[in-house]
Amino acid sequence: MSTSAVDEIVDDCLAVRVRLIGRALTGLYDGALSGSGLTIAQVNLLAALGKAGPCPPSMLGEILQLERSTVSRNLNLLLNHGWIQAVSSDAKGIREVALTPAGHTKIKAVMPAWRRAQREASDLLGPAGAQAIRDIAAGLGYAPGA
Repeated sequence: MSTSAVDEIVDDCLAVRVRLIGRALTGLYDGALSGSGLTIAQVNLLAALGKAGPCPPSMLGEILQLERSTVSRNLNLLLNHGWIQAVSSDAKGIREVALTPAGHTKIKAVMPAWRRAQREASDLLGPAGAQAIRDIAAGLGYAPGA
């Protein structure tokens, strides 16, 4: 590979920059939520389930663009804490999950930490950066509350 090709990738790759931003924001939120026993991925899973209502785990994966193994791992943790419940299952596994009253309470409990992280993320990105992320996500078909 020529040096110019290396330089072009290092200097211009959007994918690596998006990943760096994602890791920085995830670390910011996870740090703020550290005392809650939840990660930002799990908070978003609870919130998506609260918005969507009882649904199959695969639907949560589609809403949040998560792989099935990631959804399954996080759902098991949330089930074990009683924040969600399996409302239907069969020999193949859980068919539908729902947020429990304890899950609603947990979401409310993490809101101060989430809001602090949200402010810090907005400050880090600046108003234009935060809006650009919302616009890009909307353009990609991310529909909050879908």
